[in-house]
Amino acid sequence: MAATNINQQMCFALYSASLSMTKVYKPLLSSLNLTYPQYLVLLVLWQQDKITVNALAEQLFLDSGTLTPLLKRLEKHGYLARKRDGDDERRVIVTLTETGKNLETLSKYIHQKVACKTGCTSPQINSLNDQLVSLRTSLVSHIK
Repeated sequence: MAATNINQQMCFALYSASLSMTKVYKPLLSSLNLTYPQYLVLLVLWQQDKITVNALAEQLFLDSGTLTPLLKRLEKHGYLARKRDGDDERRVIVTLTETGKNLETLSKYIHQKVACKTGCTSPQINSLNDQLVSLRTSLVSHIK
């Protein structure tokens, strides 16, 4: 039986597309002194500031061991602050600083530039995103 061609594997298509997407973002984010994972953290915080580390990790599909170093670096850059919840010392609340909030305005052009580089129309991007979210939801339901 012949081995299946790697380009026929959905896992490889997703993996290689993800790598390519990250490479497109890299030069755009470097001008803001951000890595792609740091940008993802900020995207969540720009939508929902004052969030627990656990809730942030859940939204990003990351474990706290991966997220904590990202948060430390963003805090070092002055983009966010972390503090213990007064009601429950086990919880850590992440809050944007003014610098972190202002970074959202500077980053507005990034999404547009990346969208242009995909070669897709807005409806195509929306459809693809919907399909990928549906795929992720299905896969996650089999992991837990």
